[in-house]
Amino acid sequence: MSTARETDAVFVMADLSGFTALTEAHGNLRAADVVARYQEIVRAVLEPGVRFLERVGDEVVLVAEEAVPAIRTAVRLRDAIEREPLFPMVRIGLNGGRVVERDGEYFGAALNIAARVTAHARPGQILATETVAARARALPDVTLCRLGDVKFKNVAGPVPVFELVCRPDEAPAVIDPVCRMRVDPETAPARLTYRDAAYHFCSLACAKAFLEAPDAYPL
Repeated sequence: MSTARETDAVFVMADLSGFTALTEAHGNLRAADVVARYQEIVRAVLEPGVRFLERVGDEVVLVAEEAVPAIRTAVRLRDAIEREPLFPMVRIGLNGGRVVERDGEYFGAALNIAARVTAHARPGQILATETVAARARALPDVTLCRLGDVKFKNVAGPVPVFELVCRPDEAPAVIDPVCRMRVDPETAPARLTYRDAAYHFCSLACAKAFLEAPDAYPL
């Protein structure tokens, strides 16, 4: 019979923003290739003490005993994804707390809140609860921005949420409106203007889809 134990853990959850749109635009094979590459990137950036727990679709779950390696892994992951050409942006959420571990699986509110925080993040954002943010304050290369208290579904009270590594002066990412992949405007294969706004595309196929129904692809 398996044995359950209570333990403290920090969870990092990360999913690919716009993955459904990418699958719709480029097909299942391309989506599978993206997920395979995504897993390679995730495993390559794991700090010592951080373990790859599971993948569900385009979401990965990592677990650590301490907050600092979890934070550093999250930052490395976001930076690595942003260096990857023609790739979706990632949303990352962190939370820590008391959970139950049984046969390598974890159960508890800490994990559930990590999922809620991840879903609250914008593409390219790393969000964390106060439990994790408190440890981030000691890291010289991590800046914190308090975003306020957030009321999450099925969570009893408001949760203070912080952004890790704030970049207020950074230009917004350029996103293909059709497949939601990040593109370099200098090398994008196609560029269109619609209602006085410029749109860049990862491929001529995405540009064609946009031309046929531009209002179906709001940014």
